[in-house]
Amino acid sequence: MRRPLILFYLLIALMSFLIFVNLTPKLKTHLGLDLSGGIQVTLEADMKDIVSSDRSSALESAKEVIERRVNLFGVSEPVVVSARSEDHYRIIVELPGVSDVDRATSLIGQTAKLEFREFIIIQDATESALLIPTLGNTKSVDLNGGDLRRSRVDFSPETGEPVVAIEFTPEGTKKFADITTRLVGERLAIFLDDVPITWPTVQTPITEGSGVITGNFTRDQARTLSLHLNAGALPVPVSIVEKRTIGATLGKESVEKSIWAGGVGLILVAGFMIAQYGWLGVLADSALIMYGLISLALFRVIPITLTMPGIAGFILSIGMAVDSNILIFERYREEKRKGKPWHIAIEVAFGKAWDSIRDANFTTLITCLILFNPGSWQFLPTSGLVRGFAVTLFIGVLVSLFTGIVVTRTFIRVLYREKT
Repeated sequence: MRRPLILFYLLIALMSFLIFVNLTPKLKTHLGLDLSGGIQVTLEADMKDIVSSDRSSALESAKEVIERRVNLFGVSEPVVVSARSEDHYRIIVELPGVSDVDRATSLIGQTAKLEFREFIIIQDATESALLIPTLGNTKSVDLNGGDLRRSRVDFSPETGEPVVAIEFTPEGTKKFADITTRLVGERLAIFLDDVPITWPTVQTPITEGSGVITGNFTRDQARTLSLHLNAGALPVPVSIVEKRTIGATLGKESVEKSIWAGGVGLILVAGFMIAQYGWLGVLADSALIMYGLISLALFRVIPITLTMPGIAGFILSIGMAVDSNILIFERYREEKRKGKPWHIAIEVAFGKAWDSIRDANFTTLITCLILFNPGSWQFLPTSGLVRGFAVTLFIGVLVSLFTGIVVTRTFIRVLYREKT
């Protein structure tokens, strides 16, 4: 009895913490484009000057650059996804809460500009003023994205750490050899769209047209830097093929209706559990409250941008959250009819119901992964709305496994008693 009691107190502490998290003003629920209003822009990438083998990399680099620009624009929870269909290469940008269409489209529709720059000596400048390169404390060395053939993530043969390998065109090789010979021991800054992305120190002259950028990178950091460099090396002109403005009024109405629908569904489910199972139903409903607190906290902390399909996935998962309890309680009744004492019957019920609960929820999780399409495969859904539905349902199912098995079981062990 001592172990369930300790777990019970831990769950009560967790519930108190979740209430605090959900009431914290700094953690807000992020609403998607269809709920908060904003702009959706579809861009077409012109790949006519890019060889076929480099087109996928060029599209990903263009997406990375646009995502970077959007983040600098200050948009809350933007969505930037790439999509490929036959010979069409597109980037879809969603900007919730943005109303200035012209400024947004001019920002994201520019072709990436990559430039190499060296630091200049500024009289009376402090040492800290030269720590980070700017357009003011650097000057161009006449080497740009057109001189860079490509970059890729590689690994150092000495340390095994990720590095970024760069390769120049014949003309770029000559320029880069002269620059690195002159700047040995100095830093060479690389700018993308007039913003510095890295400023490595030149260790030795590089005359062969290829080199590596080191810097204790993680794999993700090396990949991001490589994408930024490729955005300048493989500049892809983009044109706007569609732009839509979605009003916030529709979003407000949708939120209100969704909250109402979710509230009604929750009350009906809770009422059914109490009417069908009595005090066991009350305990199951208490676990359902815990389920709601955990889910909402995860949506805010991760954070998850809630769209209308995402809210639908969450409402659907409310019903699934009590599904495991129904299986357990019905199995409990069967064991009771066999004459077993209630405390043994309930433990047997949890054990025997687990196989069905596990299989049902795991198949749902697999479906969620297919809908979310983490690999962005073209033969699976790539819509942001479908992915929003999948991710909220996925989180809901995982949380329901915890609340349906761990929370409900602990509540029953500590709070439930039946006359023998």
